[in-house]
Amino acid sequence: MKNESSVKIYSEWDIVAARQLGREIAKELGFGTVDQTRITTAISELARNIYLYAGKGEIHFEPVNSLGKRGLQIIAFDHGPGIQDIRRAMEDGFSTSDGLGAGLPGVKRLMDEFDLTSTLGEGTTVQAVKWLRDRRFG
Repeated sequence: MKNESSVKIYSEWDIVAARQLGREIAKELGFGTVDQTRITTAISELARNIYLYAGKGEIHFEPVNSLGKRGLQIIAFDHGPGIQDIRRAMEDGFSTSDGLGAGLPGVKRLMDEFDLTSTLGEGTTVQAVKWLRDRRFG
């Protein structure tokens, strides 16, 4: 497995490709099916946001190791319009696209770590990490 992989997001098909690559990497890293589903759902939300709001962007996948833990880091970024009100965008039910509004708050809940930065007129970056669970302890 490569240390880092990415998918450029330009179309709805790229959302599917990002999901598939993310699931493949998660499986190779040893994530169980439940966490693979959490990861692919988060990827789907992030890729969909890039496609809807910025038109194009990229999602990177990178295995990470920290303090004896292994996991998968997902970095989604674009050079779109940016998020005007990050606090509001992180509220459950808020949506500017007539969607469910579960996108960013949902990603935060699905992953173990979540960081969002956005600058108006420059773009948005989301970094999220899912850590492998020690199967001996649940």
